Amino acid sequence: MSVFQTQQGPVFDPLRLGERSLAIKAVFVLAGTLVLALASQIAVPMVPVPITMQTFAITMIGALYGWRLAGVTILAWLVEAMAGLPVLAGGAGGVAPFVGPTAGYLVSFPIIGALVGWLAERGWTGANVIRSFTAHLAGNILCLAIGGGWLAVLIGAEKGWLLGVAPFILGAFLKSALAAAVLKAAQQYGDRVRLN
Repeated sequence: MSVFQTQQGPVFDPLRLGERSLAIKAVFVLAGTLVLALASQIAVPMVPVPITMQTFAITMIGALYGWRLAGVTILAWLVEAMAGLPVLAGGAGGVAPFVGPTAGYLVSFPIIGALVGWLAERGWTGANVIRSFTAHLAGNILCLAIGGGWLAVLIGAEKGWLLGVAPFILGAFLKSALAAAVLKAAQQYGDRVRLN
């Protein structure tokens, strides 16, 4: 069996979103945008790009919501930001973050959320810790590649790497490990609930 084929057995869906109504899914989208806004405020200020918990929240939403609903949720959050709501790191909002140094990272967010969600729907999460870690790390690395690429266009490749990629690599590994551990615990909890 290919690593990209759907796993045998029940699909990872601890929130049971597959069986929810459209209205309930809309509530989850709004809740997801709130989680993303809160995660954005957990930040270590750096120039030109701060370290935040955004990518952790984005990949978790991807794994928990699935690729479609995660993509919608992340896009809704970005629309809130473009509309001027203070939902990005440091309470930023408006158009400026989408044309400045953080633009590449922001553009990558729906892509990485959908990627992790797509992999999760194929068994790359929950009980399979190695695949879960790999899925989250792939999302984080893709975010750094897109964000760092945009930053390189603005300030040059060397500075883009030094300021926009290298400082975030360790965090990408740590956030990916944390996400895999949390999802493993969620899977185990869900299995115990189903057995009782």
